[in-house]
Amino acid sequence: MIKHCIAVLALCLTTSMQAQITFNTGSIQLDTDLNQINLSASANFESFKNDCAVAYHVSTSSLEDMRVRLHWSPGEIYFALELARLSRRPVADVIHIYQNNPKNGWGNIAKQMGIKPGSSEFHQLKQNAGNTKNKAHYKSKGKPKHAGKGNKKKYS
Repeated sequence: MIKHCIAVLALCLTTSMQAQITFNTGSIQLDTDLNQINLSASANFESFKNDCAVAYHVSTSSLEDMRVRLHWSPGEIYFALELARLSRRPVADVIHIYQNNPKNGWGNIAKQMGIKPGSSEFHQLKQNAGNTKNKAHYKSKGKPKHAGKGNKKKYS
């Protein structure tokens, strides 16, 4: 029984570690917030995709392309959209910079987009990710727990 519990615990730890992405933004808090966004958005990518399409004025097919062709996580998609918005450049520029140096990390991509560590734009990026993390609770599809439960009043 103890061996079974240890095996389950090891599996859980391995799974949770695999779910974490190293964004390399230069900010531990920003990386943590992006991982939380990633976790929430992965539960229901369709809802996340629709919210981003509206918020950032991009097509859902562009967002799907980032997910499928570029193999970006929802956290990376969110970060790329925020970089484009704060730098006032098209998201295609973010994609181009990423594709030229995919191993450089998102912090270096932000620098190349003109968002330097410590700048007001970088602080805004961190604040926006924190705010998004706190309100982004994308639930998996299915019936909510309270569905079908209303007041029990009978109407005649």
